[in-house]
Amino acid sequence: MLTLSSNAVLLPIDMQRGFDEPSWPPRWNAQVDQNGLALLALWRKTGRPIIHIRHDSAEPHSTLRPGHPGNAHRPGFEPQGDEPLVTKSVNSAFIGTDLDLRLRRLGADQIVVFGITTDMCVSTTVRMGSNMGYRVILVEDACDCCALPDGKGGIVAASDIHRAHIATLGAEFATVVTTGDMLATVIA
Repeated sequence: MLTLSSNAVLLPIDMQRGFDEPSWPPRWNAQVDQNGLALLALWRKTGRPIIHIRHDSAEPHSTLRPGHPGNAHRPGFEPQGDEPLVTKSVNSAFIGTDLDLRLRRLGADQIVVFGITTDMCVSTTVRMGSNMGYRVILVEDACDCCALPDGKGGIVAASDIHRAHIATLGAEFATVVTTGDMLATVIA
């Protein structure tokens, strides 16, 4: 059974417009925005803390670089009120940021993570968060990732990449749940 602490912090990771640009490979999860917005609405309704994470790429041609329209949050994912924003330039939301300090000041021992991309920034943040002692919950159907070359002339489907990372993260680093599981747990 899923146990959620009253001060579990929601971490939306890199829910940015740049991932919709044609320079990115195809993604698989058409429900990522709907599920992520449901989680944000639930957290806001229950008054639990949210810390938004945004990738500010240092790469000059990245769609996620500051000043590019793709750096902006996807519609509905912008911080509201006093919800803080942590910006990063690497995969982990913990490296080069004050995320750990913010979480400790909130007394958080549990983080709930979702976002883009499952295999990169979400996975790295989940792994580091777990290694740093946080109990991590990963909402897998509120994540998305891109298809990638396999190095042998083929392509690995985004859904296969996602499934492999979810399996690995669930084996050691996080409790893996769905949006429906989370909604049922918090409402119960």
